[in-house]
Amino acid sequence: MEMLRRSSVFAAEVFDRSPTDKELVSQAKALCRDYIHSRLNRAGIGWSKPEHGLVASGGSLGEISSVLIWLGDELEYLRPNVYRNVARQLNITVASENVVSDAFLAVAADIFSTGVTWGKVVSLYAVAGGLAVDCVKHGHPAMVHTIVDCMGEFVRKSLASWLKRRGGWVDVTKCVVNTDPSFRSHWLVAAACTCGHYLKAIVLYLLRDK
Repeated sequence: MEMLRRSSVFAAEVFDRSPTDKELVSQAKALCRDYIHSRLNRAGIGWSKPEHGLVASGGSLGEISSVLIWLGDELEYLRPNVYRNVARQLNITVASENVVSDAFLAVAADIFSTGVTWGKVVSLYAVAGGLAVDCVKHGHPAMVHTIVDCMGEFVRKSLASWLKRRGGWVDVTKCVVNTDPSFRSHWLVAAACTCGHYLKAIVLYLLRDK
């Protein structure tokens, strides 16, 4: 799909200095597009990987994308039910842009209500990927734009300062220094459990407000 073929050369060229808020948001959206594309392919949607995607293009942002996708895969391996059928878990229809946007941002706010960690960031990308799969499967591929934009908006409002303090997105690559199998029982497990808790909580919230 053409909407997932775009990558940000601009976003990939700023790792030699402290990134600005605008650059962090641009990178977040580029990473989200790449993550969703990987998730759609893994779900068997049938879209080929973009020739000029972040992972294919290499460089700093491409490496970060690879790490993010790998960590997301690990999360789904640990708690597959949390990141599948996200729309059904949230009891929402994916035909409405406002509903998809509100639900994604509500889940994001709940996940990070007790602080920011890389585990939670990866969880949010996994939720974005799962929700994107639901949107495409139900015949609303244009909602992928909405999810990507929501990711950028959330990063701008809630994660940019944290990312700056850690030197930007490249800091996530430090999460895979330890290749010991017991790594799975560390922060990824906590992130998966946390996300599962918040998904259940937001379902109750949405149902209550209906």
